[in-house]
Amino acid sequence: MGQRIFNQDKELIFKDAGAVTADGAATVDGSAKIIKVGAGRFEAVMLIDVSAITVGADNVYNIIIQGSNTADFSGAKENLAVLNLGNTAVRPGGAITSLIGRYEVPFHTDINDVIYDYVRVYVDVAGTTPSVNFKAWASTKY
Repeated sequence: MGQRIFNQDKELIFKDAGAVTADGAATVDGSAKIIKVGAGRFEAVMLIDVSAITVGADNVYNIIIQGSNTADFSGAKENLAVLNLGNTAVRPGGAITSLIGRYEVPFHTDINDVIYDYVRVYVDVAGTTPSVNFKAWASTKY
């Protein structure tokens, strides 16, 4: 998957295998995964390894990297980066229908001079029978 090699730190795994069929925070071992990256600007690339995706006529997926300054994300949240996947008919700008494979999403935690201490992956799905299976992990070496 992909042409580049990334270092994987098990502490930066945001989602393990498992199909996503409804909106929600990404999980590792069945629990929502939130990682404290600290009070300084954190720069990384999120590796999204898609192993299966249903791309029916109206299926669309937004894989969102979010930041917050509350450990449980109950306070203010900011979208740090978004990967949009799905059928060309419903993707912005008519982008091609998404395929399985690796997607690299660069992000950082400094938005509008606010640094977010905590990061998670949130998935927003829509369509008749949406289902996407992927793993997500961040690498600071890119």
